[in-house]
Amino acid sequence: MAVLQPDQHRNVVFVGHSGSGKTSLAEALLFKTGATNRLGSVQDGSSILDASEEEREKLSSLESAVCFLKHKDTLINLVDTPGSADFCGQAVAGLAAGECAILVVSASAGIEVNTRKMMERTHEYGLGVWIVINHIDAPNLDLPELLSQIQESFGAECVPLNLPTGGGKGVIDCLTNESGDADFSSVAHAHTALVEAIVGVDDDLMEKYLGGELSDEEVKVAAAKAVAQGVFIPVLFTDACSDVGITEFLDALISCCPSPVTGKRRTMVEGEKETEVEPTPGGPFIGQVFKISEDPRSRIKHIAVRVHSGTLTSDMSIKTVGETKGTRPGQLMRAFGNEYKELDAGVAGDIISLAKLDYSIGDVLSTDKGGTIAMPVAPKPMYSLALESKSRGDEDKIGVALKRFMEEDPCFEMDRGAGGELVIRGLGDAQLRTYLKRMAKNYKLEVETKPPRIPYRETITGQARDIEYTHKKQTGGAGQFGRVIINMFPAERGEGYEFIDKIFGGAIDQAFRPSVDKGIRTQMAEGVLAGYPVVDVKVELIDGKTHPVDSKDIAFQIAGRGAFKDAFMKAKPVLLEPIVTVDVTVPAENVGDIQGDLASRRGRPQGQDMLPGNMASIKAVVPLAELADYNSRISSITGGQGSYSMEFSHYEVVPGNVQQQIIDASKKQAESAAS
Repeated sequence: MAVLQPDQHRNVVFVGHSGSGKTSLAEALLFKTGATNRLGSVQDGSSILDASEEEREKLSSLESAVCFLKHKDTLINLVDTPGSADFCGQAVAGLAAGECAILVVSASAGIEVNTRKMMERTHEYGLGVWIVINHIDAPNLDLPELLSQIQESFGAECVPLNLPTGGGKGVIDCLTNESGDADFSSVAHAHTALVEAIVGVDDDLMEKYLGGELSDEEVKVAAAKAVAQGVFIPVLFTDACSDVGITEFLDALISCCPSPVTGKRRTMVEGEKETEVEPTPGGPFIGQVFKISEDPRSRIKHIAVRVHSGTLTSDMSIKTVGETKGTRPGQLMRAFGNEYKELDAGVAGDIISLAKLDYSIGDVLSTDKGGTIAMPVAPKPMYSLALESKSRGDEDKIGVALKRFMEEDPCFEMDRGAGGELVIRGLGDAQLRTYLKRMAKNYKLEVETKPPRIPYRETITGQARDIEYTHKKQTGGAGQFGRVIINMFPAERGEGYEFIDKIFGGAIDQAFRPSVDKGIRTQMAEGVLAGYPVVDVKVELIDGKTHPVDSKDIAFQIAGRGAFKDAFMKAKPVLLEPIVTVDVTVPAENVGDIQGDLASRRGRPQGQDMLPGNMASIKAVVPLAELADYNSRISSITGGQGSYSMEFSHYEVVPGNVQQQIIDASKKQAESAAS
């Protein structure tokens, strides 16, 4: 395929709720333009975009897929993304590839949880939006009501670009037609609304329109600009499986979808300098990685790159900001599902794929010194599982496999939690279980899972003075001796630990005073009350004694630990628990049940807002320990219509009755481990 100019490209990202028909719509476009020789189907496993065995088993997209097609001398790059909220990390990252998000809505299911979420994220990132109402052949539909709900939820700028006709067997274009038959509403009314929405982007066009001098061609030229600026959101009707509205959809992509020239321009930051990136083929090469995948058979890593400026060829050298040495990109390719086709050059406005390069999602590749380009903001993963290998010696291999998944999914994390246990975090149980299943199949690594330990902390609320501890051990040869006296005080929350040497004279030799500090730090890491790290304390070393022969570093470490434990238990110790801010979005009729459930979890309300579409947003602060099953609970209360997000807020003292339960459970666990 010949290298095209930036204005001959269209980059669109299909987003929306699971089951809305995004993949089916993409397959219909590919088949219609001859990119495939048969209509791929999600249901029978023949889709080229849902190519993995897991996706074919679940009949649902689990990761984003990139493909391309050509229509009327225009190259259309399409990113098909997962619709499940659990897998939205790749959907959010996919927005970095496009100028326009195609929000697909099922005509029968209507506006669902992830429909709203992806619309919000698209607006936050600044892309133009289309809304496609798919499956219009389903029985018992109320399309006028659905269109009304869309306009109520997403704004009056949502205007039908076409309308169903012939009982949903076809569509009529409302931009080029001023009259005609439609199954509902009026073509004439829709035409007027379209023109008025589009001309609002330009004062000169508005004057021409009011003066009756505006041509149809001028309206078409302005349509893509109006979409890019967010003042016009075209609504289209399709049925992907029966070829309804597909040709009209393709034609509209040419006339009403922003190109790299008319759409969102990215801003590159170099230190304090910010530069808008111009999509010119002759400029310096600038591209951004938005997707990473690994071939399960060959283990070859592929990265998908949106080219924002310049032209890349295989003999050039690219690097990220901070790198001094460049890397040859190797063979340039276009992704077509899980297949790759060779490409001569990657030009501004295009999407290319590169293999065997060690870059991360969000990295900006350039031929110059480079900079950074902001990625869309992904939700923070808060659902956690603790892992334990079924086979000894597999821990390092498990870490390598999990790091691979972290590279591919911006909403998957791995770290060491409380007590050093291996913890994975994601957006939901389905996401984490999918990765663990993939790890077992592809890497032959199996793990046991359990809820992770809540990262409690221990601290004090009182003081302890003149606490003495002597460590004395005689083993026949050289002994061990160390005596310390300390004071302990609470520090301000967040101040951490402070060790203060207040010894005057030589009661403890100078060489052994750091040993006391070291012993205290060791004990703080292990905890005193229930085995959780100690925070926010001040310790004064005020006196002690050294033996001329038996005093050693280890003796004063042990003495420091012992004195700290005694002082801690006398200084009104308490447990601290992490508190998170929860933002819950549910149908209005479920507000009372959700508020009651949050109250039962020791939650404190922080506010409530009504949202379009009869939805409500409830904010509360809740102890993290009370939210282990919240994902399933909110789904049960709302029938799958609710969603929530949470972020760490602060630590608070655990109530006395709850604290004792935690201490007792910790003691039982320690006794069990010892036996």
